[in-house]
Amino acid sequence: MTDIPPTPAARAVARACRTATLATTMAEAGKSGQGGQPYASLVLLACDLDAAPLLLVSTLAEHTKNILADNRVSLLCDGTTGFTEPLTGPRVTLLGFAEKTELPRHQTRFLARHPSAEGYAGFRDFAFYRVSVTRAHIVAGFGKIHWLDDYTYSGDWQALAEAEAGIIAHMNTDHAEAVQLYATKLLGRTEGTWRMCGVDPEGADLIRTDESHEGELLRLPFAKPVSDAEGARVELVRLVKQARAA
Repeated sequence: MTDIPPTPAARAVARACRTATLATTMAEAGKSGQGGQPYASLVLLACDLDAAPLLLVSTLAEHTKNILADNRVSLLCDGTTGFTEPLTGPRVTLLGFAEKTELPRHQTRFLARHPSAEGYAGFRDFAFYRVSVTRAHIVAGFGKIHWLDDYTYSGDWQALAEAEAGIIAHMNTDHAEAVQLYATKLLGRTEGTWRMCGVDPEGADLIRTDESHEGELLRLPFAKPVSDAEGARVELVRLVKQARAA
């Protein structure tokens, strides 16, 4: 990540995370005296094509009660897994506003990344939220610290959003071997049942579905941003050639 500019590096960390720490402000709690206190909780995380965080939360949860009273939130995306010294690894703090969403794309992207959530996503007390990020703070290691005002991906991605479902279905049905090569040859994982579960301008998401490692996620970065199905095809072909050469 040392050669990646801070803003795309911050998005890369967030896009790769399966979970995040959500910080909200405690709503007024009467005599308990907890109103206004910071409240941190663990949530499942997905991202929209522009890297805006997507959440699925219950209205019964404390963090949702807090959001309904004050929708200012912060998310810590931790990319330090596997680092012997965690403080040398990357992490990103996102600041913004959580807003309820019923956009089908948001639901589809979240559930593709977290298929186990389908069991409760339709319950009346659960809702999807999108976080509009206003500022981000990335720590990519000692001395590599930046505040960012341009976190959200601003390039063209609407055509890619419309083509995403078709790209995923095509790769999983007709090019399952390529998806396997991405996971094993490019990303260093063991063989298993790997499937593509998301495509965005900066990369693709892979998920493992065999029982021994069910739900394991991988991030496959693109060398350059893509804006439509043809751009994604070119990049995925390039990556499978690279994998076979390896």
